[in-house]
Amino acid sequence: MTRKLNPRERRLVLFGAASAVFIFVLTYGAKGYDRWSEARRTLAAAKNKLGEVETDQNRQAALAMMVPVIEQPQVEDRQKFLFRDKLHEQLKKAGINTEPLQFLPVRKPRSVPYRVLKIKCKGKCKFDQLLDFLSNLKENPYLVGIEELRFQCDTKEPPEKRKDKEIEIDLTVSTFVK
Repeated sequence: MTRKLNPRERRLVLFGAASAVFIFVLTYGAKGYDRWSEARRTLAAAKNKLGEVETDQNRQAALAMMVPVIEQPQVEDRQKFLFRDKLHEQLKKAGINTEPLQFLPVRKPRSVPYRVLKIKCKGKCKFDQLLDFLSNLKENPYLVGIEELRFQCDTKEPPEKRKDKEIEIDLTVSTFVK
């Protein structure tokens, strides 16, 4: 009871099947194309944002040089000598003549896992040497801060003559210890 389709009916069935496939492709293909184009737009926006964030290597290296590097606190016996040796090295590098460095006693505050260790330094130097020392102090990885800095010069002489004279300094710096 099956009969063969004549050519006109065959064309009509093929046209119907092609139309169904075309409608299916348009319906679901358009959604996929919309998602694909949206993904391309977000990718382009992300690349633009990344381009704004990226900096050149020289600038990043310069920024890294500006940021001081701090070592994690160690046990007091070890940290004390590491900090003292590095500070003494920096003082000598700047050309500052100092008396022996003194450790100041500090109480440990409650509920804080670290103590503050302070070192007092007295010495004589020229003002330029002091400025050089202070500018290079950020290279000390154990330094937390400068607690006190006092310097005195001979005020009896006029400022023009004081320029190359030595000044007396009192410096107290601190670090953290476990």
